[in-house]
Amino acid sequence: MTKRILVTGAAGKVGGAFLRRFFDEPHLQDWIARAFVHSRPMEAHNRLEVVRGTIADMDTVNRAMEGVTHVLHLATVKETPQDIMDVAVKGLFWLLEASRMSPTFEQFILIGGDAGMGHFVYPHPIPVTEQQKHSAYPGCYALSKVLEEVMLEQYYIQYNLNGCCLRAPWIMEKDDFKYQLSFGDDVFGGPRWRDLVGVQKADEYVRSGAIPVMLAPNGKPVKRNFVHVDDLVSAIIAALDAPTAKQQTFNICMDEPVDYRALGNYLAQSRGLPTVDITTPFHATWLDNTKAKFLLGWRPEYDLKKMTDAAWNYQRAADDPRIIWYPG
Repeated sequence: MTKRILVTGAAGKVGGAFLRRFFDEPHLQDWIARAFVHSRPMEAHNRLEVVRGTIADMDTVNRAMEGVTHVLHLATVKETPQDIMDVAVKGLFWLLEASRMSPTFEQFILIGGDAGMGHFVYPHPIPVTEQQKHSAYPGCYALSKVLEEVMLEQYYIQYNLNGCCLRAPWIMEKDDFKYQLSFGDDVFGGPRWRDLVGVQKADEYVRSGAIPVMLAPNGKPVKRNFVHVDDLVSAIIAALDAPTAKQQTFNICMDEPVDYRALGNYLAQSRGLPTVDITTPFHATWLDNTKAKFLLGWRPEYDLKKMTDAAWNYQRAADDPRIIWYPG
């Protein structure tokens, strides 16, 4: 039987990177990919099928699941309350229901997020492992990541479903890592540094190329978890059909979180950029990826220096505009 993987959110950052790697992987050359997309365009490929529609519709999901052996669930939304339950709860429910009843289904892979563990909003005095209880921070996105993981876990219990969750922190590609440090309106994600220092100082820092050094309330530099999209895709490939992945959750992240003081020092040394300390309400967090290394044999390639150099060296083409995939 031909193996067919359904990829939800296939037109997004991770979906695009996964499909490019998927089509090039020698051991996956006999597999077919089926992209489940809502409205974004998809580049044609002779091993790509496309299903369009909303994931909240049972009939559309059932149609997308016909003949599927594997599901990679990437579809998500951020702080958009009017959409989030349709995608995170209703859509996932229809996918799981179709999976458990399908005669061809073999494996379900969910891409989770460390938002469900509180990210850097709450203090974490010890490394965050997969055994720690969920602790969503305020807002609907973090809640949705908890609900997704819990729903998948219950399908393990109720139906012995073969699934796994790859829990990722903030996912970087191209020059994202550079723009998460911008004092301008072009900042990628949060915090919005210019809101913390005021417009006048922010404009000065833009002109000087200053790098913010995020400090916790205790004055110590924040440690924050990231993962490069290439490393996340490698983890997905490693989890496909891996017996050791069955009904497991894995933290997929850099070996060490980014220390903002170390980041500022590296950019000062390598690029001659000034730094500015900014006290914030955020806390250091260390996401532990040991389990993924042990059970999947996976290793991240990106560390602080490689992530930084890749972002600063990236040359964006005229036809490659910066895309903010979702609010927040």
